[in-house]
Amino acid sequence: MRLSIIALAATALAACTATAQESGQVRTPEGALLDTSGDLAYDLADFDTATLEANNRALFVQDSANVFRRFPRELTEDMVRFYTQALALRSLNPIQLTSTQQMILTGVGSGQVKLSAGQQGNRSYDLSGGWTGGTGIRYLTLTYPDPDVVVQRFEEAGFEPPVLRELADGMRTGWTTDPAGLTIEIITGEGFLDHSDGGVGVGIGVSDMAASRAFYRDFVGLDELPAQDSAALAITRYPYRHGETTVYLHQIAEGMPADTGSSGIQYVVSDAAMVDARARHREITVETPLNRLRGFDLTTVWLNDPDGVTNYFAQVGPNSRTAREQAGD
Repeated sequence: MRLSIIALAATALAACTATAQESGQVRTPEGALLDTSGDLAYDLADFDTATLEANNRALFVQDSANVFRRFPRELTEDMVRFYTQALALRSLNPIQLTSTQQMILTGVGSGQVKLSAGQQGNRSYDLSGGWTGGTGIRYLTLTYPDPDVVVQRFEEAGFEPPVLRELADGMRTGWTTDPAGLTIEIITGEGFLDHSDGGVGVGIGVSDMAASRAFYRDFVGLDELPAQDSAALAITRYPYRHGETTVYLHQIAEGMPADTGSSGIQYVVSDAAMVDARARHREITVETPLNRLRGFDLTTVWLNDPDGVTNYFAQVGPNSRTAREQAGD
């Protein structure tokens, strides 16, 4: 069953203060209230080592991952026009988190690209240099059947269209950047679904390939695919797939800047508390502890990969908007 998830617009605080932990409450930078009461978490002593060291593949309940994209608030209009008109991603009903904060949702197959205005002060934002410019999420890959339609949409939306160069297999590929600087790789060819409804690729620059491969394979639970030499990008990519979403890891030179805030990945799971237990067992960095988002019947835990990229896991309750929409309410 395809399941799209509602989630909050941007990441919560990178670390909770002692006061917040004691009160059991944390607020995101946008003002959304998270309940981090201790009764949400499992006791590690209740599980054997094999359970705690298993990956989280069996917990996935959406056949894709979601991507969230943060950007300066003044770019909101341009970002929405770029993603919904130039890239032609499906426009979905937005989420009103607070009186002043809205998450803008676009559909990519069964997943979403979530647009969140406003950047968090304690995260790093540096997308200079494109996909080789540093660590973090450096590009998204989107696919379309007709290159002429892609060019036309960019022109009609008021953006310079990418130059789509022909590959040996008859496909075409080209690059552009969104208004806030993230590289977008566009691939066109026969058999692709329009609006990139076949899914999205997420390109991540990493500083320690062995550590990142272990994180996405052995903890997150993505399926490891053979390495790819990308002539178009001039890099070797290590793909990790879940359904319609492929995470591509590539090595970045030592000492390059980090981007830990511009984009992140969300997985929809059946048991966020189990993900949290496995993360605590492995001593994975917690960005925001296990919590409930007030008013949304959503339980999440926000974790960091070895380079600080947000990977957050969301469990949808029966009273969430997503669950109600699936039931036809």
